[in-house]
Amino acid sequence: MQQHQRSITISTTGQGLYDITREVAAVVSAARIGTGLATVFCRHTSCSLLINENADPDVRHDLEAFLKRLVPEGDPAYIHTLEGPDDMPAHIKTALTAISLAIPFGEGRMMLGTWQGIYLFEHRRAPHRREIVVHVLGV
Repeated sequence: MQQHQRSITISTTGQGLYDITREVAAVVSAARIGTGLATVFCRHTSCSLLINENADPDVRHDLEAFLKRLVPEGDPAYIHTLEGPDDMPAHIKTALTAISLAIPFGEGRMMLGTWQGIYLFEHRRAPHRREIVVHVLGV
């Protein structure tokens, strides 16, 4: 069994979905491990990770719009408002999505479907630098 781990930093410009498939694939490839599992982990509480459609940008738009409707900013029920009106909604959106993904790979390549991409989902309006840990384990 072999392991390889690397952190990647993603700079965001505000709310949205950022395709990080190439960055994760580069870590998997650099591991030089044939078959196994890559774990992708987000070290933050106001952004998340997901695997979704990578061909039609309307899918990303609709996902963002849906979460904005589901978890609106400015809800008077929020107590945590110290970091601005988008902070508590960002934490809720993160809780509803995922901060880690498990992706199998074979022959040194992730086994994503044809139309699947890996995305960092930034839930805050301001730009951030997000750290993602990719851990590769296999034979």
